[in-house]
Amino acid sequence: MKILITGAKGFVGKNLVARLKNLQNGNDKTRPNLQIDEIYEYDLDTHPSLLDEYCQKADFVFHLAGVNRPQDPAEFMQGNFGFSSLLLDKLKNSGNGCPVMLSSSVQATLVGRYANGEYGKSKKAGEELFFEYAQKTGGQVYVYRFPNLFGKWCRPNYNSAVATFCNNIANDLPITVNDENIELELLYIDDLITEMLDLLEGNPHRCEYDGVTPIQTVDGKYCFAPVTHKVTLGEIVRLLHSFRAQPETLVLPTIPQGSFAKKLYSTYLSYLPQDKIAFDLKMNVDARGSFTELLKTANCGQVSVNITKPGVTKGQHWHDTKWEFFIVVAGRGLIQLRKIGTNEVLNFEVSGEKIQAVHMLPGYTHNIINLSETDDLVTVMWANESFDPKHPDTYFEPVE
Repeated sequence: MKILITGAKGFVGKNLVARLKNLQNGNDKTRPNLQIDEIYEYDLDTHPSLLDEYCQKADFVFHLAGVNRPQDPAEFMQGNFGFSSLLLDKLKNSGNGCPVMLSSSVQATLVGRYANGEYGKSKKAGEELFFEYAQKTGGQVYVYRFPNLFGKWCRPNYNSAVATFCNNIANDLPITVNDENIELELLYIDDLITEMLDLLEGNPHRCEYDGVTPIQTVDGKYCFAPVTHKVTLGEIVRLLHSFRAQPETLVLPTIPQGSFAKKLYSTYLSYLPQDKIAFDLKMNVDARGSFTELLKTANCGQVSVNITKPGVTKGQHWHDTKWEFFIVVAGRGLIQLRKIGTNEVLNFEVSGEKIQAVHMLPGYTHNIINLSETDDLVTVMWANESFDPKHPDTYFEPVE
């Protein structure tokens, strides 16, 4: 399949091109039925003559090019309607009846606060042009009305509040929120790209519109990406500030699979400046080695790394409720556990050559011994709760 993408260097275009290239070169094997032969990237700096060639050869067109913030509002119609007309004329003149996808906007509904917007009017005109083209030529058109978009590579200080907030908070720049209660409907770029690939495979989600709300229906006039998130500006800012604080607190915010928070965190990280990509951790060092907390969570404990010098024994304590995993990743050691009030010692020889996880059980005093005379013993430790110095739940008692 040969695919033409207009607006290939824009936010959506860059993400779509990257995903298609991964499919093309075999790095992405999630869509085995999609055969990508050529990707024609068309943008402002592409020589106009190439558009004729691309329109002749394409098997599918993603029309993503558009004008978002012109100096003159009249440029909305010229950029969003005029170029669409040019593109369709070139397809028609070349006799190419391949399917064409149009990136429109929810503002094209022209209802509510979008009623009089020049941008929405230009997008609506582009939609009607596409539907008329389909009627006259019999070609397939797929019109998507996207809500607010967010994700990696989105341009800040342009037309995305999320991109601006992510960029500014990551770079310690001020943000302005006039009303924290304003709710946005947001579409994450990876969910959008998933829908674009579904479309290429012949499985678009179709809908009609009730105001600005898409209503899924099998034979709908429009198409839509079904996974979006409705969230207030206040919630977005609160999450972003918690992300920024993570290197100091070590606490990872709750990010369930598929959640808005998970997608926003990935977006935020893409705006980090170089001097914030790496950050120091506090190492607690003594003659026995070191102990460093790595990550903490609100509900699932914390992860640490323990380095034990040759011949040294660490631990020799037990917990009422806390339990841990000890995972030796380098060196050779002995982990010992003994149930409080008994004399039986459980011994586990461990090494980085065969990585295992060993439970530190509640009510069992335990230790870890570096058996090497020359090499450090490196142990990753997970505890089911973050350490609370006011309630340490840690009681000294030798194993033997």
